[in-house]
Amino acid sequence: MFGFKSSNFTTLIVGLFVAYVLHTCWVMYGIVYTKPCVSPKTHNCIKPYLAGNPRIQLSIYTSTKSSVTDGANLNLMLTIDHFDVNFKFERDVNVSLPKKTRSNGTLYTHMFLHHVGMLPWHDSKHVYAIGHLTTYMIPKPEEINLITGETSSQEAVTETKGPEQPVAHWRSRLTINIMADNFTFDGSALPADVHRYLKLMQHEKTVQYLPILFVDELSNRVRDLKIINGTSGTLPLTICYDAISLGKLRFWTHMQEAVYSLQQFGFTEKDVDEVKGIFVDTNLYFLALTFFVAAFHLLFDFLAFKNDITFWRRKKNMVGMSTKAVLWRCFSTLVVFLFLLDEKTSLLVLIPAGVGAIIEVWKVKKALKITVKCHGLKPVFQFGTFDESEKKTEEYDTQAMKYLSYILYPLCFGGAVYSLLNMKYKSWYSWLINSLVNGVYAFGFLFMLPQLFVNYKLKSVAHLPWKAFTYKAFNTFIDDVFAFIITMPTSHRLACFRDDVVFLVYLYQRWLYPVDKTRINEFGESYDEKDTKKKLHKE
Repeated sequence: MFGFKSSNFTTLIVGLFVAYVLHTCWVMYGIVYTKPCVSPKTHNCIKPYLAGNPRIQLSIYTSTKSSVTDGANLNLMLTIDHFDVNFKFERDVNVSLPKKTRSNGTLYTHMFLHHVGMLPWHDSKHVYAIGHLTTYMIPKPEEINLITGETSSQEAVTETKGPEQPVAHWRSRLTINIMADNFTFDGSALPADVHRYLKLMQHEKTVQYLPILFVDELSNRVRDLKIINGTSGTLPLTICYDAISLGKLRFWTHMQEAVYSLQQFGFTEKDVDEVKGIFVDTNLYFLALTFFVAAFHLLFDFLAFKNDITFWRRKKNMVGMSTKAVLWRCFSTLVVFLFLLDEKTSLLVLIPAGVGAIIEVWKVKKALKITVKCHGLKPVFQFGTFDESEKKTEEYDTQAMKYLSYILYPLCFGGAVYSLLNMKYKSWYSWLINSLVNGVYAFGFLFMLPQLFVNYKLKSVAHLPWKAFTYKAFNTFIDDVFAFIITMPTSHRLACFRDDVVFLVYLYQRWLYPVDKTRINEFGESYDEKDTKKKLHKE
């Protein structure tokens, strides 16, 4: 209506994408790079206290209180004399739980870095940090074998708590870091994210900063949590320490703030855990590569979505299109969405899956020519009629599904029986959804074959949305690369590879059945007419 064409819109989106990537790179560079003090002899420079190799000690206490002023209400958990900040270690300790913590209370850990031979609260140069040893989360439902009735081993929850109420969980790992870089800060350009961690002191004519003690909250994962009940007198805790660089420290503080913001917006511990896994399970260089790949993945997803919607909006008939394949995509997308909903997956994954399911339902409406009319409050569904060309395509589609059913049905039935006998699920609904998802995951590529059969019978591929296919193929290739770089199950790697094989067959059919430039397509125009319109538009 305003003369803004689709090609211009695509160019705008790509331009915004490039600007976003460049801006993100600049922001990331500003985070990991800190300007050092140019002239260390000036009064504006802040030097590290650790450069003088002081004799320091690490002391870790537990308490049910979040703030302490002296040694009252503190229980010593671990102390390390003559602590070396560059020495990486991992210690296992048993922590005694107070009665308040066993009754669904919170337990804190208080960490001090201070001089050897002095109590932390008597040392004016001590460094302090606090962490949580407990967190609150809804316990995982009990799983049973639907045939034998055998339950999975789960720790009992106290009777005073309902099944849908958050209960205290024990964090079995505590990760702490100290910034060990011999870095001299410029007082006039001190980063705000580091400033709140700095404790400054005057030493003769220079200003020094005490060691930066940092509690790594990103390393606290859901898989390390254990339910605390009234019988838990002591619980094991693994204390991990490693030195951290200034760049990683600044990056980690930003990520922790982002995770905290998600929690404030109502995201659950499980939702946040998936975000943590992105940063914790990969190193920083691979994380940067993942960002670029994910950004392009998002761009290709958007372009595929845009072209797919455009194609189906303009489509007037189903000549050359497999209706069975459209129905299968709709069914498989809905199954995956219900599976994610049953598993209480993160909203970051659940919402896009739900939107995709709605789009696939809309495609089914277009493919079956369904119209909805309301007579009062009662909706009436009407199905459109198919012409002779569409009926011919439907015959080929039905013939392909007949051959395919000889292989598909026994495989799906065998897989469902195997999962029923060997797996444990929360309910029959969970078993049904998991069985359907496994079928979609394992045999989903078989439903791509009817479209190949229709192409073979019609000796044409002109009816397919090739732009959307191409963008989806780019994303599949990206998934292939990461499936082999990252340690993934063999079934997932084969799932990525099989989609590539089917797309290569599509490409072979496109070469085998070249598009006739003079042929009228399903939109009522030929390629020659399109070229003529483009030339007139340029003139």
